[in-house]
Amino acid sequence: MTDEDSARLGLPLLAAGQAQKELWHNEALALLDIAVQATVEELGRNAPPAAPQPGQCWIVGATPTGAWSGRAGAIAGWTAGGWRFVAARAGLCARHLPSGETAVCDGIGWQTGEVRATSLVVDGVQVVGARGPAITVPSSGATIDAELRACVEAILIMLRKHGLIAS
Repeated sequence: MTDEDSARLGLPLLAAGQAQKELWHNEALALLDIAVQATVEELGRNAPPAAPQPGQCWIVGATPTGAWSGRAGAIAGWTAGGWRFVAARAGLCARHLPSGETAVCDGIGWQTGEVRATSLVVDGVQVVGARGPAITVPSSGATIDAELRACVEAILIMLRKHGLIAS
């Protein structure tokens, strides 16, 4: 990235009095088309595909070859003008089309299969929230009926609280 690039996505910026501004502007639009609401065909691919279609993108693997050399971890997008690359930055997300999963760059690599949230709401009902306190395991005496009942009651309260069973 240079002073002529945007801070977050490395998009080319126009300079005052610059000739052929449309080239820089079009380049920035091509990169935005790749980065904004990104969708990718494959994660961690090292070699460019043989017959990419305009608009298709891939997340480049750790040991890229050919036209992707030196672009490990970037999102590679095929355009009418050839390959364009958006460097991976922490927080950048891309939807993996075949699986429907979201890949998230953590600043080191791309992660899939994790959802980070403080709660999970399904059809307006919170089904998962913050972890509750541990449920005490019954442990005393030969007759532990009262402790067992308290334990089962605590489990039922938590299941109801999170909408996993009806009240």
